[in-house]
Amino acid sequence: MEGRTKEVSGLAVDIVKEFWELMATNDFRSVGSVLADDFGLDWPQSGERIVGRDNYAAMNEEYPTTTGHWTFTLNRLVGNDQEAVSDVTVSDGVQNARVVSFFEVREAKIVKMIEFWPEPFAPLENRKHLVERSDS
Repeated sequence: MEGRTKEVSGLAVDIVKEFWELMATNDFRSVGSVLADDFGLDWPQSGERIVGRDNYAAMNEEYPTTTGHWTFTLNRLVGNDQEAVSDVTVSDGVQNARVVSFFEVREAKIVKMIEFWPEPFAPLENRKHLVERSDS
């Protein structure tokens, strides 16, 4: 897993870092080792909830990829013992996305995630004189 990170120490931060390292293997079943029995993932933008380790692994295994391999670049990770937030770039070499994930940890396992997958957009002309381009 590559990228620049800003981390705050804590149990949740350590577990989320391990989560992304496991995701980077593309063995999505292995990610279940850091997920609680009652794990759930919410995607508020689509109104979907994924419940359980098996459904989470299957969703990742079945997600369409152009190249057959996903990479995960951890841009930022902050948190404490119970909660963490990550900003990750996801790519298969053709498709590129960014995900902001909120994690809740209990008894050293991830119990809940909420993810936002924002779409990039062009800057508006009416504020061009107020801003600079950013690479972040």
